[in-house]
Amino acid sequence: MRKQIYTAPMSTTDEIDKLSGEDWMAAKAYTDPDIFKLEMEQIFRRAWIFIGHDSQVPNAGDFIRTRMGVDEILLVRQLDGSLRVLANNCTHRGTRLCAIAGGNTKSFVCPYHAWGFALDGVLTAVPDIGSYPGTFDIKDRSLHLTSAARVGSYRGFVFASKVAAGPSLSDFLGRMTEAIDNLIDRAPDGKIEIEGGHFSVRYPGNWKLHHENANDTVHPGYVHESSVTSARKTEGGVTRQDELVDRGQTKGMMASNGLTSKDWNAIELNGFPQGHSFMGGFYKSGLLAPQQSDPVTETYREALENTHGKEKTAKILGMDRFNNLVWPNLNVNAQFHQIRVVHPIAVNETIIEGYCFRLKGAPDEIFHRAVRFLGTLVSPASMIFSDDLEIFGRVQVGLESGSLERLDNRRGVATDQKTGDGLQSTTSSELPLRTQAKAWRKWMDSKV
Repeated sequence: MRKQIYTAPMSTTDEIDKLSGEDWMAAKAYTDPDIFKLEMEQIFRRAWIFIGHDSQVPNAGDFIRTRMGVDEILLVRQLDGSLRVLANNCTHRGTRLCAIAGGNTKSFVCPYHAWGFALDGVLTAVPDIGSYPGTFDIKDRSLHLTSAARVGSYRGFVFASKVAAGPSLSDFLGRMTEAIDNLIDRAPDGKIEIEGGHFSVRYPGNWKLHHENANDTVHPGYVHESSVTSARKTEGGVTRQDELVDRGQTKGMMASNGLTSKDWNAIELNGFPQGHSFMGGFYKSGLLAPQQSDPVTETYREALENTHGKEKTAKILGMDRFNNLVWPNLNVNAQFHQIRVVHPIAVNETIIEGYCFRLKGAPDEIFHRAVRFLGTLVSPASMIFSDDLEIFGRVQVGLESGSLERLDNRRGVATDQKTGDGLQSTTSSELPLRTQAKAWRKWMDSKV
């Protein structure tokens, strides 16, 4: 979409290799503005970036304003039902074209000089066009809003890439389609839609820190110790107060971070060449358990069985994964009907957005549980997420001090085992970090 205006100071494999190895990352990869600019060019303008869901733009003229890295873009439903991703900058003076989060429109009109653009980005109106020189041509393609070279959708999950060449969306997603499939299969009617609003949280740290932390199985017992302690103050299971609020879901979430080191070390980790990873589930009790038993869940399971049959329903509900990370910017939690999206803003500034889905054909209470899960896990008031954000900020401050040259990713390296096209570990390991670093090196190499 945006013409490449940044000339990368690093252009050889050797130079990129100085920033990342098999089991380490250079501190400057998190603090150097020039490296951040290169990441935006090489990764967020070339790889497949998640930008939205079909349900956010169901009708012709519907649009949302979102991001691909530092670039604001508009995801727009066309008159023929297709999708376009347009730069959110007028081609006259570069003015931010659209400031609202989304809506429905017949065209986009610049607030500065009223240049008008059709839904496909074509320039259609220029006030006082007669005052321009004879060489001015409203049909000149350079005056149209730039479109992403490729827009792809996997079962309603929309991704875009600003370059025409590169892996297909299917190849890029690889086995992470399993998480998306599982999320949609959990809907008795086979359809899901984003609903219930969303949370947006900003933290003072590099964008890579979020994904690196998400599938780290050592930190929860330490970073989240305060919320674990609070959850365990009330013994004896679900109290009357818990029952009135959320049937103990919040307390169960917070207490689950207090697993023993032995328990955390038993959780399976998987990493793939594209940079993706996921971990086994660790919420095992109450409403968070993979196999629950309560009136709402039984009604929901019956609806699923009417669609899929008992055997397939058991398989769908039995998939127990947490934090399916689609590198570089998407986190899917299928069994809790959630996604998180990572938006880099600057080398030391990142926005995380959290959304939940309504499963069509499921009882309303299932959706209410998803909303509650989102609020407990991702909201600015979350006792869990606020811990992580604090740590991200502390890591950033430490790296910017210049006291550390490299970040050590060696934990568990000897336990990684080849499985299919990826790697797996069944003990405490920084396998996901090594997986992400390998993908980072690949995309940062200008020759790829």
